[in-house]
Amino acid sequence: MPDFGRVVAQMQFDMYHHYTVDEHSIRAIGLLSRIENNKLGDDHPLVTAILRKIASRRVLYASVLLHDIAKGRGGDHSVLGAEVAMKLCPRFGLTAAETETVAWLVRNHLIMSATAFKRDLADFKTILDFAEQVQSPERLRLLLALTVVDIRAVGPGVWNGWKRQLLTTLFESAEEVLRLGHKQRGRKERIEAKQDQLGKALNWEPLAYERHRTRFAESYWIAEADDVLAHNARQLAAMGDDPLSVEALVYPSRGATLITIMMADHPGLFYRMAGAIHLAGGSIIDARVHTTRDGIAVDNFLVQDPLGRPFDEEGQLERLKRAIGDALANRKRMTEQLAARPLSRARAEAFSINPSVFIDNRASNRYTVVEVNAQDRPALLYELAYALFQAKVTLHSAHIATYGERAVDTFYLTDLTGDRITSEARLKSIERLLEDAAQASNTAKAA
Repeated sequence: MPDFGRVVAQMQFDMYHHYTVDEHSIRAIGLLSRIENNKLGDDHPLVTAILRKIASRRVLYASVLLHDIAKGRGGDHSVLGAEVAMKLCPRFGLTAAETETVAWLVRNHLIMSATAFKRDLADFKTILDFAEQVQSPERLRLLLALTVVDIRAVGPGVWNGWKRQLLTTLFESAEEVLRLGHKQRGRKERIEAKQDQLGKALNWEPLAYERHRTRFAESYWIAEADDVLAHNARQLAAMGDDPLSVEALVYPSRGATLITIMMADHPGLFYRMAGAIHLAGGSIIDARVHTTRDGIAVDNFLVQDPLGRPFDEEGQLERLKRAIGDALANRKRMTEQLAARPLSRARAEAFSINPSVFIDNRASNRYTVVEVNAQDRPALLYELAYALFQAKVTLHSAHIATYGERAVDTFYLTDLTGDRITSEARLKSIERLLEDAAQASNTAKAA
């Protein structure tokens, strides 16, 4: 197989890939074999289960072998790899239908991770768009297995519970769409079902629960999972007249800690929270921002420590509370503290990434989706959030992914009236502000 010879010992100059391309591919095949033989059932229960339903094992193994075979050829390795697969698979003895499936998997082997890690899975259009690309339950099963072993074979520490949770959510949501023919219960019915479920879980007096239910807009009920809704409700009730409430709930299965911050809402709250969490030693991987009808900000952050573990060491929450208090009292002081904080990974300075901003008004029916690619560094999210504050937009959720030295931060935005942002001049202004913030030389510019 001369094509495989072209990737033997091929290095990738980044902090994400630990192995050469050929070793990565062979490790991925080994992982797939271990999952198939039920040796990684605790780590990958969903993939272990669905492998029994896959019609063609050799399609899956061939796609794992070939998914990176066109790296280093000076073009999109997914597209070029699909062309290689169309040539090689008949030589392997695969049928025309199997060859076409392998080529599709190689061409699209990054779409599931990109959707899961960079998009809001609570936005149903995200699921519909993904399902439209996949088109069949068999492809979905094959794609999940390929995605999991591809990520895990990158190197130690890359795979975690949060990624497993996101991929599982996307798989289950897309499978439901494909099975039901793109049907979905109406938005109103989905909200009512969640509210009924929460009412039963809380078992509050009817009047008290009704007061809580009417405090939130529809978007809150759609965005949050049932367990988060219950946690928020109890925290909000316990908050009473206190000006600030900060609580942490560890999710071992997700490899992260839910940090919920509640206080009177005011402009610029999100970027101050992001800075405070970083100063306390946390790394935000997901965030959802809400405001009750009576003006209380309810911000849910999923946070890990710098090593990708749950943010749950003793004393971290107290440091977080102090950092938030400092952030609210004196923003400039927090900016100076952030600038003085040492780089967590000095090796990242060896790489140079030109920041890029992509704005998409088609990815969601309700929000303007903005994706920022930049060199990862401490307080990057704080600076991007400050740029959005300067742009006078409303942030509804943020989704953070890192690939070695590269960070990809995605924001779901509306204007101050709650509508998608459609003005070309406004979009250009947002793009310019974010590009300036993403420049590595601008670390202290946000003040």
